[in-house]
Amino acid sequence: MLQTRLPLRPSSTPCRCLLSTIRSYASAAAVDRNPPPTLEPTVSAGDGQVYQAAGPRKESTVQMRTYKPRTPGLRHLKRPINDHLWKGRPVSKLTYPKTGMGKAGRNNSGHVTVRHRGGGHKRRIRIIDYHRRAPGEHVVERIEYDPNRSSHIALLTNSKTKEQSYIVAADGMRAGDKVESFRSGIPPHLIASMGGVIDPGMLAAKTAFRGNCLPVRMVPIGTQIFNVGSKATGGAVFCRSAGTYAVIMSKEETRQKVREVVIRLQSGEQRKIDPDACCTVGVASNPHAHFAQLGKAGRARWLGIRPTVRGLAMNAADHPHGGGRGKSKGNVHPVSPWGTPAKGGYKTRRKRNKNVWLVQDRVRNQGKRRPK
Repeated sequence: MLQTRLPLRPSSTPCRCLLSTIRSYASAAAVDRNPPPTLEPTVSAGDGQVYQAAGPRKESTVQMRTYKPRTPGLRHLKRPINDHLWKGRPVSKLTYPKTGMGKAGRNNSGHVTVRHRGGGHKRRIRIIDYHRRAPGEHVVERIEYDPNRSSHIALLTNSKTKEQSYIVAADGMRAGDKVESFRSGIPPHLIASMGGVIDPGMLAAKTAFRGNCLPVRMVPIGTQIFNVGSKATGGAVFCRSAGTYAVIMSKEETRQKVREVVIRLQSGEQRKIDPDACCTVGVASNPHAHFAQLGKAGRARWLGIRPTVRGLAMNAADHPHGGGRGKSKGNVHPVSPWGTPAKGGYKTRRKRNKNVWLVQDRVRNQGKRRPK
C-alpha cells in the first residue's frame, strides 16, 4: 500500500517535529474547507440588484432594494424587500379618510402643536383591532401596507362568522396562516385535549404560536411579544411599531394565581402590567424599516413631513437664536423656540422633594403673622 508523503515546510528551527507539521497542514485544510463568504446576486423586482452574503453569516445580513441612479433621487434610495405585500386597495368598510387640521399638526383651536407636519399624499385610516376579543380561528387573507404606521397589517377572516378585521402583522406572517385569540378564555376542546386538567406547560405549547393573542399570564417567561396592553380591559399600547417587541421577565404569583407580570421593553425599561392584559406572540412586522433611505426631500413631503429650519437662520421675533447682522449666535446657550435649554443636562421634569414643600409652605404663609 502506497502512502503519500507530506512535504515539509522550510523552517528556521532545524529540530521541528513532524507532529507540528501535520497539525499545521490539518488546520490549513480546515480553513480551505470553509472559504470566506462571497456576495451572490439575488433576483430583484426593482431596477437594481440586491446582494446578500452567502455562507455562515447569511442570516445576519440585511437585504435592501437599491436602484440604478438614473436620477439623483434614486441614487441613495433604499427600501426593504417586501414582495409579499398585497398590491391592491384595502377593504373600504374597514377604513375612513384622514382629513382636517390633524394632518397639519394643529389642535382643535387651530394652533400648531406638532411642528414640521403638513401636506402629504391623501390617505385612509385603517381600523386596527387592538383588543382581539373575538374567539375562534381566524385565517390570514393577506399582508398589506399601511401608510399610517411603520409596521404592516394583516387582514383576518373569522372562520365561523366570516367577519373581517385588521391587526398588526407579526414578522414572518403570510397569507394562509391561522391565528387565534384566547382573551375570552380557554376553549373546551383544548382543555379536553389536556385530559380535563390545565397544565401550564402543555397549554403554552398549544397556544403560544406566532400571531396568537393571549393574556400575558399564559405566555412563558422569556417569550418575545408585541402589541402589549397595560390593563385587563384595554387594548394594545406597547410595541406596535415595526420590529419592536417586549420580553416577559417574571411573574409574581400568590396562592396559585398570577398577580403581576413584569415585561422588559426595548428601551430597557421594566414595567408591571396586569396579568389579563393582551399581547401577541412574536415580533412586529417589517423589522428592516429603519434601514430605509428616502433618497430625496420630495419623498419626505409625500409622507407629510415639512422642512426643518435652523433657529440661527430665523428672525429675532421667531427664535431666540435669530437676528443679528450675519451669522451670529449672540452669546446665548442653545435653547428651543420657547426658551427651554436644549443642552447641558437641563431637566424639564423636576422631582418633588422636601425643598419643594418648604417653598410651598413659605408661599402659603406669606402675609400671616406668627403667634408670639
